[in-house]
Amino acid sequence: MQVTDQTGSLVVLSRPVQRIVSLVPSQTELLAALNLDEQVVGITKFCVHPENWFRTKTRIGGTKQVHPDRVRALAPDLIIANKEENVKEQVEALAAEFPVWVSDVNDLPSALSMIRDIGIITDRGQPAGQLADKIATAFAKLASFPPKKAAYLIWKEPYMVAGGDTFINDMLTHAGFENVFASQNRYPAVSEEALLNSNAEVFLFSSEPYPFRPQHLETFQRAGRTCLLVDGELFSWYGSRLLQAPAYFSILQQQISQAANGVHGT
Repeated sequence: MQVTDQTGSLVVLSRPVQRIVSLVPSQTELLAALNLDEQVVGITKFCVHPENWFRTKTRIGGTKQVHPDRVRALAPDLIIANKEENVKEQVEALAAEFPVWVSDVNDLPSALSMIRDIGIITDRGQPAGQLADKIATAFAKLASFPPKKAAYLIWKEPYMVAGGDTFINDMLTHAGFENVFASQNRYPAVSEEALLNSNAEVFLFSSEPYPFRPQHLETFQRAGRTCLLVDGELFSWYGSRLLQAPAYFSILQQQISQAANGVHGT
């Protein structure tokens, strides 16, 4: 079977695929949702969902530091990677030995395409298509919120925010926010002063990759800004977890309304 991945590379696969290694947490969870427990033989140390896989599957390193010897020992007939989350040189080295399918997800449409494509290459086309349709329907039913200017923080020391060419930025738009750093690419570092001088009405502090806590919001709250701790997985995971995102975004808007009325943080 010959398929083209989301980066435009041709991948030759055996049929059916029997031994899968996933290098991406959100795509690992997708494979579980597609009932591929027997086929998935390796995951990363960051693939925390589902919990039983995290406890029992062989870990081949991290998303940025894959151990090729551990991968070889698993003899995969398919490796699933991602353009942003994995290191290009490591992926290319693996592709010289094994079939590697690479996703490139920047928004909801490309996430839905990824879900459908992975379903096809793993012989789960029908359930993957149904899952993608459910996610699309859930987002279509999401209420339209008056846009609020926001900054989405992913790191501290230095502060880093989500830029405009990220999947997070697209989720912010769906959730009713206008990213004040949308003119910048990827995840730029910004100073505390620049954050406070921005026109952000809301500061969203993500649970990952930096685990922000309530005390990290205090400086911004003292400046009179609306601040919320948010579930980073529901803004950045682009697999089956997307099904939960619309309901979460609705709850988040309710929390922001409460915060605007004097109840800061969560």
